Amino acid sequence: MHLLHTLPELRAALAGQRETAFVPTMGNLHAGHIALVEQIKVLGRPVVASIFVNPLQFGVGEDFQRYPRTLAADCEQLDAAGCDLVFAPDGHEMYPEPQTFQVQPPIASELCGAFRPGHFSGVATVVLKLFNMVQPAVAIFGKKDYQQLFILKGLVRQFNLPIRVLEAETTRAADGLALSSRNGYLSAAEREEAPRLVRLLREVAARIAAGERDYAGIEQVASNDLAAHGWRVDYFSVRAQANLLAPAPETRDLVILAAARLGATRLIDNIEVRVA
Repeated sequence: MHLLHTLPELRAALAGQRETAFVPTMGNLHAGHIALVEQIKVLGRPVVASIFVNPLQFGVGEDFQRYPRTLAADCEQLDAAGCDLVFAPDGHEMYPEPQTFQVQPPIASELCGAFRPGHFSGVATVVLKLFNMVQPAVAIFGKKDYQQLFILKGLVRQFNLPIRVLEAETTRAADGLALSSRNGYLSAAEREEAPRLVRLLREVAARIAAGERDYAGIEQVASNDLAAHGWRVDYFSVRAQANLLAPAPETRDLVILAAARLGATRLIDNIEVRVA
């Protein structure tokens, strides 16, 4: 496996490649990231993983400075998983100009975007830049970041990019907690409490599948449950999968999304459900 840090190195290494498979990450890898490599490597080679902690997607007071940088350990995991090339640029390599043109995606102010202004503009901008750098045939993103996945699929369509976007199911711990690099911030007591989020999502999904349609009421009950156990809830919301807006009465394919803070750690998760 090769570790590269500059765009000229990357382009030289990928010259002539037409089936490149791409796994964008911010590093501090866990089993969910490695599952993305395992899933995509049978669909294209070489497999390229990027590691870049993107400042544009962090807001004021967020954890950009303390976000774990674990490049050596990340490379060991990627090498063992069969990754061919790691692209780990620095900030100047990604953003060489003092001012950066930024993509303004639709629905960026909904859900997580309502609580993290500018976040999805930063995500869309860095992914578009990475797509232009790597020029993959296929790229993969996890469903845990459901709104991000929705926005990036729209990015590929809107910019007519010749890239196939794969969706990977959320990788979970044995107790159901969605794996996240930020789970390491949780204290022992918070880690024990954290699976409540996925339990509530599953309960709500079961109620909807069983015929309940008072989505606002269901959302409020779930939010109250989290708040009663010490969570600070950003949202608990039932949305249409097709557009991430409030579902119409005839909408059948739904997704239940939630974001809440447990102590200092913000956790997100979601469950898809189909109405009979």
